[in-house]
Amino acid sequence: MRAAAIIVAAGSSSRMGFNKLLALLGGEPVLRRTLGVFEKCPDITEIILVAGDEVRTVAETWDVPKLVCIVPGGAERHLSVKTGLDAVPSSCDLIAIHDGARPLVAVDQVTRCLRAASRLGAVTCARRITETLKRADDSGRITGSIDRENAWIMETPQVFQRDLILNAYDAVLRDAVLVTDEVSAIQHIGQTVHVVENMTPNPKITVPGDLIMAERFLG
Repeated sequence: MRAAAIIVAAGSSSRMGFNKLLALLGGEPVLRRTLGVFEKCPDITEIILVAGDEVRTVAETWDVPKLVCIVPGGAERHLSVKTGLDAVPSSCDLIAIHDGARPLVAVDQVTRCLRAASRLGAVTCARRITETLKRADDSGRITGSIDRENAWIMETPQVFQRDLILNAYDAVLRDAVLVTDEVSAIQHIGQTVHVVENMTPNPKITVPGDLIMAERFLG
């Protein structure tokens, strides 16, 4: 089995006010930590980084042997993912797609997702919702409750058999559908995605407070 990882790192970081992917986390850039997880995963054979010019310039100085290429991102996330998909070698059976801003995902969790995808076709790292959920209107007035029994928070990596995710993205682009993750792309073509439960920290660095929380997870 050959598996490629696409690390999506082409976002604008507008909510941070600075490039979150190059911010230091435990003395190391966030994105360098993310790449390091996939470098350590024995089932990953190559890494494709999707990034803008600023990140590319820095990432090219890092020692990441499995990083085979850096490709430019698109105007939307799904276009960045498509650029990454186009760069995956045809010899790869599985493709894992992961947010560059999730540096704390565990190597074991990546491995579990890869092995599940080899059996099931399409899987996503996900977390059960444990908090109470409420629905509110535009004024902030609570209008009802949301059943959390079968609700999951989607995380990454999201892992797929090669032909399945390529077919899904061809359909998304053909139909001009805007998807926010790869699970939505697979659902668009009527295929099933399974969850692989994650029990370890895997926050997405989005706002400055997320860096503080991630530092605490590192101990």
